[in-house]
Amino acid sequence: MILVLDIGNTNITLGVYEGTKLLFVSRMATDRMRMEDQYAIELKEILDIHGVSFRQIEGTAISSVVPSVNLYLKRAIRRLTGTEPFCVGPETKTDIFIDLNNSEAVGADLIVGCVAAAELFQGPCIILDMGTATTFVVLDENRRMLGGAIAPGVGISLDALTNRTAQLPSVSLEAPKHFIGGSTAECMRSGLINGTACMIDGMCAHMEKELGKKCRIVATGGLSKEVIQQCERDIVYCDTLLLEGLRILYEKNKP
Repeated sequence: MILVLDIGNTNITLGVYEGTKLLFVSRMATDRMRMEDQYAIELKEILDIHGVSFRQIEGTAISSVVPSVNLYLKRAIRRLTGTEPFCVGPETKTDIFIDLNNSEAVGADLIVGCVAAAELFQGPCIILDMGTATTFVVLDENRRMLGGAIAPGVGISLDALTNRTAQLPSVSLEAPKHFIGGSTAECMRSGLINGTACMIDGMCAHMEKELGKKCRIVATGGLSKEVIQQCERDIVYCDTLLLEGLRILYEKNKP
């Protein structure tokens, strides 16, 4: 079995694979103040809940956009498994060509998403990851990462609304039934969810126009399931896209 972890700014998504079968998916909060013993305890408890022993873990693959968490989480995994975690980085064998000016600065999560999309969906495609930020990555049919766009995530937008206005309340982020809201809460949900959906439709259309080709759109992360059902585009939802990418990269790079 292998343990895979995607460390995001808000959550750490983790899963365990037995071969190509994903046994479970779990999440824990990304806490920059947590030490290795605390991470070790929580990881062990999560695996215990799902009936998996750390003695069964043969290797670990990690992608991270939070460097300050990496050290303590890697130490925790070493203590629990006795193995050295594999971390996605500039030297990782990916079979993806990063056609960007500063390829070494590309986030590990974006690379992992492209690896999974290339294997599962082929190109050309646009990978949409809705986490703390909403990111678009364009991957062509030759497995080249051409670039994309980064926008504020829905959660960040809600925080800005509630923290910088006097009378707007915090609301649950669920898809509204109408574009025309009938209350303050409904108006906010429409602006946040429907507004993001319209942005996605428009950005994908312009990206396809620049590329000169129709693309398959693949969405993952955070609130993507809520948002894409409001989109006019046909979008494939793959909640485990990054975990699949980590499994693939582990197999490509293991000794």
